[in-house]
Amino acid sequence: MRLTVLAAVSLLAVVAAGCTNETLDSFDKVDVDISKVSSKTGYQLSPAVLSKLSSMNIDRSSPIMLRIFKEEGRLELWKADRSNRFKLVRNYKICAWSGKLGPKMKEGDRQAPEGFYPLSRANMNPNSSYFLAINTGFPNNYDRAIKASGSHLMIHGACSSSGCYSMTDEQMLEIFAFARDAFDGGQKTIQLQAFPFRMTAENMARHRDNPNIEFWKMLKVGYDHFEITKRPPEVNVCEKKYVFNQQADKPFPPAGACPAMTTPAALEVALASYNKTYDAAYAKAMSKYEGTVWIEPSEAERKAIVADQRKGRELAYAPTGSSLDAGKLMTAREIEEQKRKAEEAERRKVEAAERAKREAEQAALEAEQRKAREAENLAADVAAAKAEKQARGAAEALPVPEENPGVAAVEKKETKPFWKLWAKDEGQSEAEPAAGVTQGTEQATFDAGRQASKEARIPAADGATEKVEKPAEDAGTLPKETPDVQVVEETPKKPFWKFWQK
Repeated sequence: MRLTVLAAVSLLAVVAAGCTNETLDSFDKVDVDISKVSSKTGYQLSPAVLSKLSSMNIDRSSPIMLRIFKEEGRLELWKADRSNRFKLVRNYKICAWSGKLGPKMKEGDRQAPEGFYPLSRANMNPNSSYFLAINTGFPNNYDRAIKASGSHLMIHGACSSSGCYSMTDEQMLEIFAFARDAFDGGQKTIQLQAFPFRMTAENMARHRDNPNIEFWKMLKVGYDHFEITKRPPEVNVCEKKYVFNQQADKPFPPAGACPAMTTPAALEVALASYNKTYDAAYAKAMSKYEGTVWIEPSEAERKAIVADQRKGRELAYAPTGSSLDAGKLMTAREIEEQKRKAEEAERRKVEAAERAKREAEQAALEAEQRKAREAENLAADVAAAKAEKQARGAAEALPVPEENPGVAAVEKKETKPFWKLWAKDEGQSEAEPAAGVTQGTEQATFDAGRQASKEARIPAADGATEKVEKPAEDAGTLPKETPDVQVVEETPKKPFWKFWQK
């Protein structure tokens, strides 16, 4: 029965092979005021949308299919009409997707998935941190067969992506409602088709040099089947590749050999006609793009062209823009010139770095030399200051204190204790030199004469002392007493018991 229906649909497709793009009312803007929505999971499609569906002979709860094109930045929502043929009912502008064109291969590469993914009701996430979300189901059987890894890759709201397809909250509200109604109508799985771009002959020719081209050629078979039949293709995986609408009596092992397969005859005829038209279009496109290369933009380059859209919004809001707007087609000469300029810029960069390094080294060397000169100058200044100080100190040095010969010395008799009142004086204290005597040898002469005078004193019987002119015998060769030196002697007092003596 399935083959009969498929054949009939394929025959219809053959008739329309040259006109696969129907004129549809596809619009982006979702006229929804979220502030007035009481339940985001219970939101009902607007009367305008339901009216449009009715005019297209589509029931509200009929099956849906989602189709994504990265380069164009579009998410299409297709819905089955009463003849079970899918029609485009919504064409949303994707707000953000990360990475570049090409499949997701490993966790953290920021790539959004490409391929065919079955979505069940379990993939619906009403409690997402990004308003609402539908899990893409990555990795699927093909991804696991080639050992691709990744998790939590969604279609969600909030317009912010790290490997996901992110929509606005208003768009996500409507997409979630379409999916909910389809599941309520009995649909078991919704097919998600994620492509790098619309797989037309011109786009395939433009991207012919991309390293993912063989993977994309495999996806194009499924794309072509839908373009012909307007029904989601039956997808299987064997020998680590996708196969579409193939009939087999045995299972399809994703990493094993494919079983014996057959394609419905009517579909083969439709594909043959479709491919004939495609080949002609591809040859024309190749003549157009001969000698050119499409330069795929980076995510940052895509964001730059829509940077103004972020103004006045939250930081998390991060639209990425279209690759078609940010990318560019270049000739071989332009690419060579760009390469030359890039190499020249890199050479100047290296030279500037080397020059900066040399200047830094020279500056460091000059700084060291300057410090050395400053240290030498400081040492010279210190030595000069020290020499100057020593010279000034020698000139200003004070003489060693000596006795002043111009001051007369008067002997002062020591007071005897009362018990020695009857004892005779043992001698007089040394007389100090009179003024006018010079220092040096004169001082020595004075000291010698004073000693001789002292020893020559002989006490008289009446208590008076005699002045001895002749020096004592033991004075030896002492020099003569300087005539300028005058020795004044005090007459000793008589003891009180000799008061009767004169």
